[in-house]
Amino acid sequence: MANTTSETMGLYTDFYELSMAQGYFLAGKKEETALFDYFYRTNPFEGGFVVFAGLSELLESLLLFQYSEQNLNYLHKLGFNTQFLDYLKDFRFSGTIYSVKEGELVFPNEPLLRVEGNIIEAQLIETLILNILNFQSLIATKAFRIKLVCGEKPFADFGFRRAHGTGGVQASRAAIIGGASSTSNVQAGFLYDIPVSGTMAHSWVQSFESELTAFRKYALFNQDHSILLVDTYDTLKSGIPNAIIVAKELESSGNRLAGIRLDSGDLAYLSKKVRQMLDAAGLTYVKIIASNQLNEYVICNLNEQQAPIDGYGIGTELVTGKPDSALDGVYKMALCNDIPRMKISENTEKMTYPGRKSLYRYYDSEGNFFRDGILLEQQDPDTCDRVYNPVHPDKWTVVSGLTKELLHHKVFENNKIITPLPSLQECHQYLVRREKRLTAEHKRVIKPHIYKVGTSKQLLDLRDELREKINKPE
Repeated sequence: MANTTSETMGLYTDFYELSMAQGYFLAGKKEETALFDYFYRTNPFEGGFVVFAGLSELLESLLLFQYSEQNLNYLHKLGFNTQFLDYLKDFRFSGTIYSVKEGELVFPNEPLLRVEGNIIEAQLIETLILNILNFQSLIATKAFRIKLVCGEKPFADFGFRRAHGTGGVQASRAAIIGGASSTSNVQAGFLYDIPVSGTMAHSWVQSFESELTAFRKYALFNQDHSILLVDTYDTLKSGIPNAIIVAKELESSGNRLAGIRLDSGDLAYLSKKVRQMLDAAGLTYVKIIASNQLNEYVICNLNEQQAPIDGYGIGTELVTGKPDSALDGVYKMALCNDIPRMKISENTEKMTYPGRKSLYRYYDSEGNFFRDGILLEQQDPDTCDRVYNPVHPDKWTVVSGLTKELLHHKVFENNKIITPLPSLQECHQYLVRREKRLTAEHKRVIKPHIYKVGTSKQLLDLRDELREKINKPE
């Protein structure tokens, strides 16, 4: 992982992964093969989609997934078997991974990432996969929801101080994929080549004898990049009048005040009054930036009130994924030794899909996303004329004749990344291109229309046959 201080990552796992791996080894199963699918069950934020994020970081982390002598000594103290620890000395993940692209728009129960390898290596990387993909996909999704309501107005990630420890670094990475224009997080800026930005805190203003002096000093050191925080004392009676004085002084030296920041109060009301005051002073170019517990719903409300805000700083709500805080991604076995496996549940929606599968996207006549289909990999996709609702198989959609796209790509094999890793900006641009093909009703912030994901008849039949076989008494 790009922000880890460890040279190896074999211990970046839950204890039960290692316990099971040792069990496989001692049971003589180390040469057995397995296939696991990563998917999630419910869209976060009561939204209509998820932005898939974290893939590049996951693949880079897999290259470091090994065990140092210090790691092995620690595992020995925990009571692990000596022969198993000898096996781990030369451990490298040599399996194969197929995945959708980073920045892809995805939907519940779709197999987004497929891991194939021996059963020990496929088991050991479960936690790594879930930890990285669940969190970064959650934050990228939150960021993109914010981007959709911001439109052309930029927003910055201001959340590092409120983030969950070092997870704030990954949150900043994911926020850029989702649409943030910059981050206040300098560590993330360094690691991921993210644009960094920031203004000032109230403590800067409070540290000087007067607000005007504080503004003048800040502008002296920052010139055209100055954004003044105007609500330390009184926004309209003090902050803006002093900001106007400094803006005029900058003009006289051939510079321009970049903007002011509102961080409290009624942002709609204040932004309108501030815009009037700035414009009356001939400062139409000075931008108004807003912050303070913002999210997609607050920004929607500000848009409805036609608040003249030019950009936003989004903190806590973004980097913590409020109000959901976690994506319910899971990692489930679908094959063992080429024999289909599945999890049985009384709730049909929680049963897993067995076998090796492919994920296709079908497009309507206008080139928009129409349906996604989960097929068995051995199927000829051209012969799949319908996809079925997996919970209510009497409901189906005709997809024959539609343009389709295979969403899975091989990305990792034999301890090597075999695909170019896009930059965060490239991931975001890919997301933007995909978003244009998802119709508006699926992108609503409140009560979006559900995007349909179906399965082939062959997959449904395999699931039903296997369920019947498992439930049949011996």
